[in-house]
Amino acid sequence: MDYINDIITRLSSIISTITFLDAIDILLLTFFIYKGIKLIRETKAQQLLTGILVVIAVYFISAGLELRVMSYLLSNFLQVGIIAILIVFQPELRRMLEKVGRTNVKSIGVFSDSVRSDDMIQNWNRTIEVVGEAASQLSESTTGALIVIERQTRLGEQIDTGTVMDCVPSVASLGTIFFPKTPLHDGAVIIRNARIIAAGCFLPTPQKEERINKLLGSRHRAAIGMSENSDAIIVVVSEETGTISIAENGELTRGYTKDRLIKYLKSQIIPEKPQAEKRLFSRLLPRKEKKNATEEKED
Repeated sequence: MDYINDIITRLSSIISTITFLDAIDILLLTFFIYKGIKLIRETKAQQLLTGILVVIAVYFISAGLELRVMSYLLSNFLQVGIIAILIVFQPELRRMLEKVGRTNVKSIGVFSDSVRSDDMIQNWNRTIEVVGEAASQLSESTTGALIVIERQTRLGEQIDTGTVMDCVPSVASLGTIFFPKTPLHDGAVIIRNARIIAAGCFLPTPQKEERINKLLGSRHRAAIGMSENSDAIIVVVSEETGTISIAENGELTRGYTKDRLIKYLKSQIIPEKPQAEKRLFSRLLPRKEKKNATEEKED
């Protein structure tokens, strides 16, 4: 009992010395650790982290038991291992840092402050409707399609592999592009700023080949590969079954209907109005209604 009381007393003493800045420091550290674990989850880096933790645990155990040879070897291994990690896992680290760099703009979709206009939102609404209708028609005729919607990550490398078009999307144009045996039908269409910027583009291969269903075709694999290397949303139509799928963040979701596809794309691409703007409209709207009611009364 005295032992427990002693622990409680020590904890109380430690807590009493924690300042506001210490609390901020702890919260920030916890946040970054959580984000780091979330970023490396389900990647090769997860197995790497597990291996490093095991090596560190063995090192401390060997040091505690005074196993000099083991401690010496593990100590040198950990020193050299940091450099080896940076070299071997450079692609994973690059993607993680790219994802961190996109975090601060993720909540605003594809729009920056300079292009958050009613015209751009209207253009995106029209483009998404076209993509949904085209995907539905291509699905009915079991015509394969691969449509990449660019967001924050610029896809210049992929655009350079295709034919630049820079035109307003339409159901007819997408149907023509993906019509079998046409020159551009095997590649991907890339949409930027609500316009078809290029067609017939080649996409990167997936990094996680061993985790991909062997039954998936080349379009689905290309879509997954593109989603692993960017924050783009990729719409895929299977030429065998007509199934509409979406690839995003390295994952493939299948079985979309036209309405569900349009709803999802709008939720991910078109930003909501800022809260301050919403409050402003909510304040002005009742006044306007009240004013109209007064005018009707005067009439």
